[in-house]
Amino acid sequence: MNAIAHAFLDHDGILAFAHRGGDERWPENTMAAFQDAIDLGYRYIETDAYCTRDGFLLAFHDPVLDRVTNQSGQVAQLDHAIIRKARVGGTEAIPLLEDVLGTWPDIRVNIDPKTDAAVAPLIEVIKRTDALDRICVGSFSGRRIEQIRSVFDARLCTSMAPWDVARLRFDSFGIPIGAFAASCAQVPMTYGGITIIDGYFVMAAEARRLQVHAWTINDPDDMTRLIKIGVHGIMTDRPRLLKAVLQEHGLWR
Repeated sequence: MNAIAHAFLDHDGILAFAHRGGDERWPENTMAAFQDAIDLGYRYIETDAYCTRDGFLLAFHDPVLDRVTNQSGQVAQLDHAIIRKARVGGTEAIPLLEDVLGTWPDIRVNIDPKTDAAVAPLIEVIKRTDALDRICVGSFSGRRIEQIRSVFDARLCTSMAPWDVARLRFDSFGIPIGAFAASCAQVPMTYGGITIIDGYFVMAAEARRLQVHAWTINDPDDMTRLIKIGVHGIMTDRPRLLKAVLQEHGLWR
């Protein structure tokens, strides 16, 4: 199965991702934030997966509760019965990833398993919710991606781990490389002062029938620059802004 044919990537225009649901009106990675993005017309959302001590898989980004909730402690060292009392932004419960996938069965979800402990529960959640065609798995850990891909093979849409991104960048310079198992490259515009996304990078991806999705883009000038370069997707914490920019360019679908 090639990248363009994958159901997750099948979309007219630029894929607009609400990163963690966005944080313009509701706290990140909450059901309210996801609903807000969906009400705006977003078909794609991005979230993260963390596992509790007793095996519950959360839609949550941090290893600790402290930054975004009214509680503290390591997620991996707490049972769900404790974590379910925490409130993101003081008001919103931390959702289970299974609830996110089950509540909006037509929405496509980009998922980052943040730890090795999240891998097995994520595989089971994908199976239970029959969500294979509407998810993409990405991670800084190539090992985690491979573990999940080994269960679902080419039916699973995955983004590139860092080493594969580097290989694609080499390819954009004309340095021969091998094949890719991933369906897309989800990358920042720059990393460590080094440009990642430019026209050559996008052309190299397209030559291999791969897509390029940029994260996390919250500036309208950067959004416009990426549109002109030809990226296939943009992730943002500001879904209203991205929608307005895409509408301005006739690209909102």
